[in-house]
Amino acid sequence: MESRCVLFLVVSCILWICATCQDVPPYTEDCQHGMYPSKARSTGVPPTFKINLDLDPQIRWNEVMKHKGANVKAMIDQVKKLISDVSPQLVDLVNKYLPEIIEKLPAPYDAEILGISKATGIEDGEILLFNIFYEVFTMCTSIVAQDVGGTLYHARNLDFGLFMGWDTKNHTWLIAEYLHPLVVNLDFTRNGTTVYKTVNFAGYIGVLTGMKPGVFSLTLNERFNVNGGYIGLIEWILGYRKAHWTSFLTRDALEKSNSYEEAVDMLSNTEILAPVYYIVGGSKPGQGAIITRDRQSLTNMYSMAPDKGMWYVLETNYDNWTDPPFFDDRRTPGKKCLSGVGNKKVDFQTIYDVLSTKPVLNQLTTYTALMQVNKGTLETYIRHCPHPCWAW
Repeated sequence: MESRCVLFLVVSCILWICATCQDVPPYTEDCQHGMYPSKARSTGVPPTFKINLDLDPQIRWNEVMKHKGANVKAMIDQVKKLISDVSPQLVDLVNKYLPEIIEKLPAPYDAEILGISKATGIEDGEILLFNIFYEVFTMCTSIVAQDVGGTLYHARNLDFGLFMGWDTKNHTWLIAEYLHPLVVNLDFTRNGTTVYKTVNFAGYIGVLTGMKPGVFSLTLNERFNVNGGYIGLIEWILGYRKAHWTSFLTRDALEKSNSYEEAVDMLSNTEILAPVYYIVGGSKPGQGAIITRDRQSLTNMYSMAPDKGMWYVLETNYDNWTDPPFFDDRRTPGKKCLSGVGNKKVDFQTIYDVLSTKPVLNQLTTYTALMQVNKGTLETYIRHCPHPCWAW
C-alpha cells in the first residue's frame, strides 16, 4: 500500500479514538433531503468571471486576479508556512528551481502562470507550486446520473487539504478554509461566445470540473497508486515530457474535443503525469463513464448502461472493482442515497442531497458543482460541513 494510504489509516484511527473518547455523535447520517438550495449547507455562490481566450495568455487572468489576488497570496503564504514547518529550505528551493519548469510548460500554460505572477506580485515559482498541489492530492466524489427520460446530470464534491494543517478551534483543515474564498466559476470565451465553463480555484489554471455546453462534462478525481504523480512529476522535471499534466489535459479536452466520444478517447489514451479517474458525461442517453488511468495507459473503463439498470456511475478515489477502505468509504453512502432516489427523481435537487450527506460531505469539501450539459447549466455552491463531521 502506498505510504500516504498507510499514514491515512494511522491518522484515521487516531481521530476515531479521540472522537470516541469525547462522546462525539456519529459522523455519518441518513440520506439528506430538501437541502437544495434554500437549506444548502453553503456560504454562498461563488462569482463568475470571463476568461477571454482571444487575449494574450499573460493578461487573460488579470480580472480574476484583480478580485482574488489577495486571497491567492493568503493561500500560498499558508502553504509556504506548512512547508517551512517541515523544512525552511524548501521554500527557497521552490523559488530557485520551479521558475525553470515554467519555461518548459506547454503553451498557453507557461504564459498564463507568468501573467498571474505579474498581476499578483507573487513569485512565479510559488504560483506553479500552487498548481502542482492539485496534480498530486485531490479527493472527491463525482456522479453522472440519468433520469428516466434520458437526461444526464453530472455533479461533484471537490475535497482538498488532507493533512495540510488542522484548525483545532474550528475543527477544519486550514487549507480547505483558505480555498473557500478562491472558488470561482469561469466562462471561457472566444469571439464573444462561450467555449467551455469550469469551476476553479483562482490562480489555478488547469481544470478539475468543467463542461462544454451541449457536448460533454467532466470531472477529475485523484487515484491513489504506488506509481503516482510524484514519480511522473520528477520524470517530467528530469526531461521526459511526453506526459501531459492531468488537469491541463482536461482543459485541452474541453478546448479541442467536439464530442463525448472524442473527449473519452483523449482522456483514455494520452500519457499523463499522475494516475487519475476522469469522469465524463455526454449529452445523449447512456453517455457516462469512469475512466481509470495509470500514467501511461487506460486501466479500466466503467460505463453507464441504463438498459441494464445501471443508470448512474459514482467515483470517489478508489478503483470501482475493489472495496473502498473502511476509513474512507464515501462510495457506500453515496450509492445508497442515489439508489434511494431512483432514476425517476434524478435532478439537481436530489443529487445535491446525496452530496450533502455525511461523509460524502466532509471537512475537506470546498464546493459542490452541478452540471446539465444540454442546457449548459453549471451551478456551484461553496460548502462547509457542520460539526460533528468526519475529517474526510
